[in-house]
Amino acid sequence: MTVTTATSPVFLHPLADRTGSPAALLFDAARLPAGAAQPPMNLLEEVAAGSMNCYYRAGASQDLNQALAQAGWKALPDDKLQRADDELPKELPPAVQWIAGQWFMAPPAKAVGTQAASRALALQLVQLVSADADTHEIEALLRQDPTLSYHLLRLVNSLGMGTGRRVTSFSQAILILGRSQLRRWLNLMLFSSREGDPRSAMLLSRVAVRARSMELLSKASGEDKQHQEQAFMVGMFSLLGVLFGMPLEEVLKPLTISESVQQALLSRQGEMGQLLCVVEAAERADEQALAGCLQVDTDTYNRIAVDAHLWMQSVAAGKAGSPHA
Repeated sequence: MTVTTATSPVFLHPLADRTGSPAALLFDAARLPAGAAQPPMNLLEEVAAGSMNCYYRAGASQDLNQALAQAGWKALPDDKLQRADDELPKELPPAVQWIAGQWFMAPPAKAVGTQAASRALALQLVQLVSADADTHEIEALLRQDPTLSYHLLRLVNSLGMGTGRRVTSFSQAILILGRSQLRRWLNLMLFSSREGDPRSAMLLSRVAVRARSMELLSKASGEDKQHQEQAFMVGMFSLLGVLFGMPLEEVLKPLTISESVQQALLSRQGEMGQLLCVVEAAERADEQALAGCLQVDTDTYNRIAVDAHLWMQSVAAGKAGSPHA
């Protein structure tokens, strides 16, 4: 029997709790073939030290199972996990603690009232910022959404930003945060929880992993800061169609985005399109597809995957601040 010595890519899967919020990560040891190299335990131990519960589905290798347990991961019995692909189950067996599956990628219920208005405003803000609009125009829109306004001021004040005093005006917050980080924050806020849409929290966790992974992959490939920012944007915008329940091309029409970003999103073309293929392959745990589009070595990819999931945990906990590659 041939024993594989090459490093295996690490595939992590966020799990929802019974309310639909991301609160755990699953490492599926059962999918590893016999003789596969042991995953990087130092990285998995780092993930286990984060804010989420970390579980593994036991595989055939008792050595691997034991190593995962020593790294801080807990075995997940089958009766504690239920898969859902159509919608968040309204009733669950008492033993079930976690929900897997693609239920949050299903079309949304029709948005009504404040939920629809708030998302529409957030999308208008993204458009203004991407077009480098005047601060007064951005401020005027922010004033129309108390939730967005509150979260913006809370973010800037929590970061401190070296000002030595509390920030109380929108124009001051925009100036301090900067256009690049304002754009990033608004992208996140598009996906943040809205009343009446149970998909929001899990969609945010997925898009956060996508965006951060693509940004770090761009950096690891030697691209400049502008390319890294665009890669982050592609990851964020890639699920706008799912969020709004309409074709992505239609959602993108009012936005001022570059040709390369649009080609990556709509046809997976170019360097950023290839990065998007990487993160989509990782979501499917498709090792063959990943190998076909990955431009960095597996060790580098694993480091990036772990960093992206750690950042996603900080986003889910509301502590994301203003990350940079």
